[in-house]
Amino acid sequence: MGRNTRKRRSPLAVRAIAASAALAVAGGGLVWANFYASAGESKSKQNSTLAAAQVATIACPDVGQKLTNVPTKARAGVAKELALLDRQITEAYKRLADTRQAQAGDANFVNNAILGPLKSKRTATIDRIGINIRRVGGQAPQGMAQLAACQGKGDQAQTNAGGGQGQNQGGQGQNQGGNQGGQGQNQGGQGQNQGGNQGGQGQGQAANGQGGNGPVAGDFQDITQVQPNGGPKGVNGNGLAANGNGGSKGTFTTSCGVNKNELRNSDNVIVAPGVSNGAQHQHDYVGNQSNNAFASDQDLANAQTSCQNQGDKSSYFWPVIRIQDGSNDIDANAPGGGVDKNVGKIVEPSQAQLKFVGNKTANVVAMPTALRIITGDAKAFVNGLNNANTNWSCTGFEDRQLTDKYPICPQGSSVVRTTFFQSCWDGQNIDSANHRTHVDFVEANGSCSNGFQAIPQLQVRLVYNVPAPQIQNGQVVKPFAVDSFPENLHKPITDHNDFINFFSQDAMNKMVQCINGGQNCK
Repeated sequence: MGRNTRKRRSPLAVRAIAASAALAVAGGGLVWANFYASAGESKSKQNSTLAAAQVATIACPDVGQKLTNVPTKARAGVAKELALLDRQITEAYKRLADTRQAQAGDANFVNNAILGPLKSKRTATIDRIGINIRRVGGQAPQGMAQLAACQGKGDQAQTNAGGGQGQNQGGQGQNQGGNQGGQGQNQGGQGQNQGGNQGGQGQGQAANGQGGNGPVAGDFQDITQVQPNGGPKGVNGNGLAANGNGGSKGTFTTSCGVNKNELRNSDNVIVAPGVSNGAQHQHDYVGNQSNNAFASDQDLANAQTSCQNQGDKSSYFWPVIRIQDGSNDIDANAPGGGVDKNVGKIVEPSQAQLKFVGNKTANVVAMPTALRIITGDAKAFVNGLNNANTNWSCTGFEDRQLTDKYPICPQGSSVVRTTFFQSCWDGQNIDSANHRTHVDFVEANGSCSNGFQAIPQLQVRLVYNVPAPQIQNGQVVKPFAVDSFPENLHKPITDHNDFINFFSQDAMNKMVQCINGGQNCK
């Protein structure tokens, strides 16, 4: 049985995984608060307490991941509706963040003023997705209407931060950072939120981040306190290294720079083609210089490239990292930036290593032109771990990996993000309706299942020279974090990476020959 088959778990199973030991260390577990009471259950004082203190964000079923068979002619229209669903969640999350006082005084506020209206909007949008599919002769999945309802979701990392429980209060965005000496208070209507320190006089970061939506102290861990665990392994078998001592043992490295020309946007041409700000967070791009929401395959094929090998016009892109030090970047008032609660100073990587490796059980075949691969899940905090694929570490400590925490690195050490992509291909499709099922991760022994073929595995290693954040009185001072959808709270588990293959045929053939021949090529 292949990994794609195994990954189709029930929502209960996903929640059980999310509560597992992988997220249970140092306050990283998740708490779900379900506001749809069962029959006969009253909206009690307990719910009021949950609404006021524990509901950090909104979790909605990921409709796009249920769409495994969308006719090609319907995909553009469906992509636009899926992007609308994302915007609806963002609007609801912002309302959640701006109405904490009202929630504290009304046990039914979240249900009536936020989740109820959101469900109505999602119902209409999901209906239009079905219409798009049926209009061209397709069949929408059964039970789509059940995906309209969303839930409130807590953040155990914030709860366990040792006093760092900042809380937005009122429609003006006023924020108060909780602490041990708890006298300092600053109003954050402009998004510059600072909490008091132990003596009440300091200028530490807000307990819930510069933008009010994370990260929090519980999202960080001192890498020196992590036991060696053998290097990058991803999450739940997603992201295992495909290469080893057998099979195709060669490598092919491409050098495409670190985006010094600052090519960035908040689009995602894979998931949301034709939708400006479809990602709601900024991406760094290296390689192909024409990637945006409106780029066609022809545009990408004809583009310039930042890669030294001019036969590599592939697009490599990932969410930016920002330092939340009170400053802002040029997108402070723009979609994908401050408008979507991605704040702070963008930091480019000091190194961006892009390497393709083989398969420990077989030779690899060439990747088709325009093959698209998304690895990791930008919504993993609310979606669960089915598609998560993260590795965080520090230089000098890369035998110690974190998945649900950002590392605090010692002096002289830099932050490292490592991603091993899917490297099994169905042999036919360059994309799929949910952008997942045409490719797969290797099994534990390195083999491809379900008749999939081994292709070169892209391994991305990004290094960042960022100051180590400080944890003071349960609050994190000057943290770094990946950009995220607003409701995903800049959690490290939401890290992800994207690739579109535009190697020339000659360059791809050389890659395959090098890997299968056991050579190390550039």
